[in-house]
Amino acid sequence: MGLIERFATASVAPQSRLDFWNRIASETFEGMLVDSESEQFEAELWRWSLGELMLVRPRAQMSTVRRWPDAHPVAVDKIMLHLQHRGTSRQVQKGASIELKPGDFSLCRTHIPYVLDVSTGNDMLVLEVPREQLIDRIPALNDLINVAFSGRNTSSRLLHDFMLSLWRQGDQSHADPLWQQNVADILLDLLALAVRGQQAPQSAQHDTPLGMRVIAFVRHQLTDPGLRTSTIADALGVTPRTIQNVFASMMTTPTAYILQRRLERATELLSGQGQMRSITDIAFECGFNDSAYFARCFRQTFGVTPSEFREGKTSRQEAIAV
Repeated sequence: MGLIERFATASVAPQSRLDFWNRIASETFEGMLVDSESEQFEAELWRWSLGELMLVRPRAQMSTVRRWPDAHPVAVDKIMLHLQHRGTSRQVQKGASIELKPGDFSLCRTHIPYVLDVSTGNDMLVLEVPREQLIDRIPALNDLINVAFSGRNTSSRLLHDFMLSLWRQGDQSHADPLWQQNVADILLDLLALAVRGQQAPQSAQHDTPLGMRVIAFVRHQLTDPGLRTSTIADALGVTPRTIQNVFASMMTTPTAYILQRRLERATELLSGQGQMRSITDIAFECGFNDSAYFARCFRQTFGVTPSEFREGKTSRQEAIAV
């Protein structure tokens, strides 16, 4: 466990505080920017590492945090846990908005732009973890991005209490590496427990054999422009209402789910091996039969055009439309 570092704007001249804070933010999390209307922005932040995990505890007055994906072709896909300790915040990712109250938490993926609006007196516990470390623990991870998890149940309170206890223990840079890894595993197991504790009643339909067949079929046929509720129902021999119920248990619709998966696939192609392909080719490969429609959906979701996303030329302050 690394040495705890502390940063605060109190020792910086008021007119330079926001610039100072953005340097700290971008050093901590690649592609992060903070905006505030206050002329005397006040904030403080603690950060430390726990093996491959990054733990951060920011406190700040009202501000807007924006994060743009790391454009490096070998950037590690990570998951951000935002656990609201005090105050409130609003998180926007993939075109959807959620509100976090004290004790609530959410997950988001770092390869997709997101916005976090925080209230005055905000105090948040943040964890950044490589996505591969959570996939085995939370099989339906992709379906749980940008979902507000309540802090009122037992498993959420256990997660909250454990994260607070880590901060109360203070610097553990002298600790044995094996001990550090064990603590990191406990933290991730508690996170998975907190997610599963609330996932079960919402996912009863898509965790059934039929539900898993539906999801598998959608992913296999994602490139088919004709993929829709009726074609899924016909292929699996069920009614359209049954298909709608499967997606309703995931708090979405067949159309929204298919679009979301296609756009996520597009971001992977635009930032990976598909960089040399035309936007139209990528649109068709992701199941769109109209490149203009693809571009409109992409911009509505991520706030930038596919070309801007790939080239990374757009100002990051303007890159995400709320």
